[in-house]
Amino acid sequence: MSTTATTQSVQPALPVKVVVSYALATVLSALLAFYCHSSTRFALGRSSDFVAIPDFSVPARPFAIVATLILAALTAVAFMQRQRRVSTPLWMHAIVGVLFILVFLTWAGAGRDTVIPIVTLLAGALTLSVPLIFGAMAGTVGERSGTINIAIEGQLLFGAFLGAVVASLARNAWVGLIAAPIAGMLVSLLLVLFGLKYRVDQIIVGVVLNVLVLGLTSFFYSTVLNVSAESREAFNSGVSLPVISIPILSRIPLIGPVLFQQTILVYTMYVVVGVLQFMLFHSRWGLRMRACGEHPQAADTVGINVMRTRINNAILGGALAGLGGAFFTIGHGLAFAKDMASGNGYIALAAMILGGWTPIGGVAAALLFGFAMNLGYTLSIIGSPMPSQIMLMIPYVVTILAIAGFVGRVRAPAAEGVPYP
Repeated sequence: MSTTATTQSVQPALPVKVVVSYALATVLSALLAFYCHSSTRFALGRSSDFVAIPDFSVPARPFAIVATLILAALTAVAFMQRQRRVSTPLWMHAIVGVLFILVFLTWAGAGRDTVIPIVTLLAGALTLSVPLIFGAMAGTVGERSGTINIAIEGQLLFGAFLGAVVASLARNAWVGLIAAPIAGMLVSLLLVLFGLKYRVDQIIVGVVLNVLVLGLTSFFYSTVLNVSAESREAFNSGVSLPVISIPILSRIPLIGPVLFQQTILVYTMYVVVGVLQFMLFHSRWGLRMRACGEHPQAADTVGINVMRTRINNAILGGALAGLGGAFFTIGHGLAFAKDMASGNGYIALAAMILGGWTPIGGVAAALLFGFAMNLGYTLSIIGSPMPSQIMLMIPYVVTILAIAGFVGRVRAPAAEGVPYP
């Protein structure tokens, strides 16, 4: 008598970190609701919009309590989905995040005469995300082809430096916008020379390049750019790109001022992200690039020049990062200052990893970090009860929590950092 054993594949349990994150958001919202009082005023539009949305007030504590109950329900749903080994959908993450932010803003503005400017908050978040998005795109292009680019910080900084100097000399911000990507490409050439040609550890090369660029720009700032008022006027005068309002679109309530009243740098970012997302996954160029990052031996077998592909993509990534660096100077009309990048290159790396080495994912993560940065600035303006030191920590805390909570769900290209041939 023969017996047939039927084996069922048991799906591994999903990570508990999503449930823990939801529960933490619920507990914090409950604490904020307890300390809420009076009401909070929000502003969602401007008088120049097609439809003027007036400011409105919400009762702080009731609103926070309702939001906390919804968060508790979503936490229970996430727990049950984990028990059934069902992945939590992305829309639930978005709802939890938005609800917690609204509770936090309600608590920050409760009982105050100030208004929470939602349009200003979102527009500032997008603006601060520009260097992070360009940096994340630079990292994605390089690492998808197999080159680790830790030098994004240096590329951003050198792009800001050369963009400001050339724009000041030419008295034209558009000329500086051309010089910024060239600066990023120069840093990438050093990464290519040592990391790809001479096979020095690419992480070490990237860190050294960051230190090198910081030292060089600080030296030239002290000895050339900031020696006297004449030198500042000649080399570091703070030329600015003009803000371009798209007709009709810029007057759409809420999203118009955020998306369609920006500089050419932001509009260029829209195009870069869209083109990269399409080319990476729907073109021969993208297929070859991903093949070089995943299995260079197989790519070489079918006739792809792996070294040339990696060099070209590393230089392209440097140009993108240099454009992001232009945001710090000509993008805002600011003169160059020491260490203007201020760690944005490392946050861009975190956005790239959190976004799963995809352009759209990198944009979403960069917007999250940009919103966290602008939130600290906005809270300080409206007079939030939160200490200023904690507000300055917000973007870095969000970076750590995001990477610790979700980085395990993504996988790096298999051959990144591996020399070939």
